[in-house]
Amino acid sequence: MPSPLNPHPNAHLDAGAFSNGAQIAAQLDRRAALTVPAAVSAVRHYTMLLETRIKAHASGRPGPNAPTGDYRRSWTHTVQTSGQTVVGTVGTNKPQARRLEYGFVGADSLGRVYDQQPYPHVGPAVAEVRPLFLSGMSQIAGGES
Repeated sequence: MPSPLNPHPNAHLDAGAFSNGAQIAAQLDRRAALTVPAAVSAVRHYTMLLETRIKAHASGRPGPNAPTGDYRRSWTHTVQTSGQTVVGTVGTNKPQARRLEYGFVGADSLGRVYDQQPYPHVGPAVAEVRPLFLSGMSQIAGGES
C-alpha cells in the first residue's frame, strides 16, 4: 500500500516524498553543521572525564601509589579537530607509566632484575568511560544531541 506522502507502491507508510535534491542537500548540510560541534563538545567532555578517571585510579591501590602526586599530575589531555575528524588523546610523559600499568618481569637496560606486578589504572578508567562515550556519540549520530 503506498504512503499518503509517497505514491510509490513499495514506500513505507511513514516515508515522505522529496522531489527536490536541493532540499535534501540543504537538510544534510544543516545536520552536519550541528553534528560536528556536538561531536567536538562530546569528545572534549569524555577526554577530560577519562583523564580524571585515570588520575583517580592512579591514587593508590589497586592502582599505583602516588605519594608525591607528581605522576598523577603528569596526565594531560588534548582534543584536535581537522575538518570533520575529532581526536581526543590522554597521556603522560612519565617513563614509569607503562611499567605501572602492565608490570615488568626481567632485566632492564642496566641489568637490574625486576618482578614488578602491574597496577592497572588506565585500563579500568577506559572500561568505565568507554560505554559512556559510545552512548554519547550514538545520541549525536541519532540526532538526540
